[in-house]
Parts: sequence; structure tokens; C-alpha cells
Amino acid sequence: MTPLPRWIDLGLLPIWNLAMALLVAGLVVLVIGHSPWQALSVLLQGSLGSARGLGYSLYYATSFIFTGLAVAVAIHAGLFNIGGEGQATLGGIGVALLALWLGAKLPAVVLLPLLVLAAAGFGMVWAALPGYLQAWRGSHVVITTIMFNFLAAGLNGYLLVNWLRPADSMAVESAEFAPSARFPAVHELLESVGVEWPSSPLNLSLLLALAACVFVWWFLWKSAAGYAVRAVGASPRAAHYGGIAPRRQILLAMAVSGALAGLVGVNEISGVQGKLTLDFVAGAGFTGIACSLMGRNHPVGILLAALLFGVLYQGGVEVSFELQGFSREMVVTAQGLIVLFSGAMATVSAPLFATLYARFKGAKHG
Repeated sequence: MTPLPRWIDLGLLPIWNLAMALLVAGLVVLVIGHSPWQALSVLLQGSLGSARGLGYSLYYATSFIFTGLAVAVAIHAGLFNIGGEGQATLGGIGVALLALWLGAKLPAVVLLPLLVLAAAGFGMVWAALPGYLQAWRGSHVVITTIMFNFLAAGLNGYLLVNWLRPADSMAVESAEFAPSARFPAVHELLESVGVEWPSSPLNLSLLLALAACVFVWWFLWKSAAGYAVRAVGASPRAAHYGGIAPRRQILLAMAVSGALAGLVGVNEISGVQGKLTLDFVAGAGFTGIACSLMGRNHPVGILLAALLFGVLYQGGVEVSFELQGFSREMVVTAQGLIVLFSGAMATVSAPLFATLYARFKGAKHG
């Protein structure tokens, strides 16, 4: 098969896959008795047509950027980390423990960076354990990360029920954080400088997510450590022959991956909830897999894919409200189709594009 140039592989092919997914989703909407154009119009209006809708879309996208980057780093090392849910949960636990301990003692300018480090650190440790088991004990990282998702959920529930829940409360959640432990909301910051903006969960974690994109790009393609990680992902034996220790790179990749996923805790726990709750990750770890696949494991592609899924999440809520008989599950179906076409179907479409490109290239030279 003729190798595809980057503008097709990273640009045209994902757009084609997205168009095919939306086309099939539109046919499904038509079959159940709704207008695809009306559904699409309501979805876009609800997610991008107002300042509040845009805020919610960006809030969802923030968590998806973190988990998408986490998956991508592991994939470049030849690993499939599907433990983003558990690593994000541990990140939230780290944020909560530090916020409850030091929230009343430290100012925000000192505490907020510490919360970021706590989220990344707890997520890093939770992912490094399966990395160690893979590298030194031969336990497959897919199996162990799935198991660690359940362990993280169990640990979160245990801490909330037995240790962090206030004695006078029946709700399974921790006490409220001090104001210094809350990441500032974007609408509050804009109001402080005289700009009116509707309230939404969007907070400054979005800037942290953008910084994470830059970091992952630098780490994977500009640093020696990232080169070693990608070398192991491409060929562990060749990397070992070249003097690179595959075991250490597996551990490093999983640690970085877990740290990125753990940052979801900053967005959700410090930025929105203001307390530790059950199931605050709400599937963001699995959506990150779709973002990474659709974004071709590159930070720019992941950013765009996360924005798309943020729009689908927020717009899907509006569609389920506005269109009678259109359930939330239909939006999940559309998301599943996008995952199918951007992941599995990408390998089906690629030969077609390679054939067309080869013919175009031959005709041009002829």
C-alpha cells in the first residue's frame, strides 16, 4: 500500500471517518422518526450557540484532553492503558485529601499548585503499579489497568463512607473544601474584570489541559526520554539493542500517562464539585480512548477530538430535552459510531485513500 502523506493521514482521513460516522448516525435518527438536520441543529445550538453551552462543552473537553493525552503517551510506548478511570479517581482522591488537610491553612496561590501535584502524583502511582507488573512480572497492562479501575472505585467509596464523610451527613461525599482549594471558575474571573459571562463548570483547568498538550508534544518529540519511549513502542528488541532499557521506558510511560489522567481530579473535584464524590469521573477515562484514537495519538488531534466529544456531550443533553422521544442513549450511539469509524474503520478507509492518492500521484507525473 502506498504510504499516505501526513496531510491525508492526520487531516483528511479523520475528517472522512467523522463524516461517515455522522452520516450513519443521521440515518439512525431518521429511522426512529426524527429529522437528522433538526437534531444536528439543536445539538450545535445547545453546545456552541450560547456562552453557557460553550462553557459546558469546554468543561467536558478539559477532562477528555487529560485522559486522551494519557492514552496517547502509553500507546507511543506500545501499551494500551485503559485505566484512565481509576487513575483519574486516584487523582481526585489526592486533591481531596490535600484540600481537606491544608485548605484552611494555606492561601490559594500556594495550595492550588500543590493540588495539581497531588492529582498528578496519585494518578502516577496508580498507573506505575500496572506498568511495573507489565515490565517486570509479565502481567498484561490491559488486564491490570481494568482491575485497578475497580480497585480505585472501591477505595474511593471506602474513604468516603468510613473516613471523609461528615458525621452528620448521610450523603456519600466529603466535607466542602475551603475557598482556597477551589480552582477559579472562568465566569467568576471574567466578572471580576467587568465581563459578563453565564455561569458554567468551566474553570482554569482548561489552561492546565492546554499546557499538558504542549508538555506531551515536547516530551514525545523533543526530549530524549520521549524518544526512548517511542523507540520501545516501535520495537522493544531494537531499542534494547540500541542501549535503551525497555522496562524503564514502560514504567516511565505509564507513570506519565497516569499523571495526565490524574489531572482530571483537578477539573472535577477542585474546579467543579468542591468536595470528593462518588463516580465523579463519569466515563471520561473511556472517552479519552476515543479521543486518542480519533486524534491519531497526537496532542493537536486529541485537542480537536476532545472538543468534538465535549460538543457531543453538551449538545446531546440539549437534544434529549428538545426532541421528544430522543433519549440520551441515542447520543451515546452517535459517540459509539464515531469511535467505530475513527478507530476500527480507519484501517478500512486507509487503503481506499492510498489507492486514490497513488492514482493521483501517477496521473500527475504522467
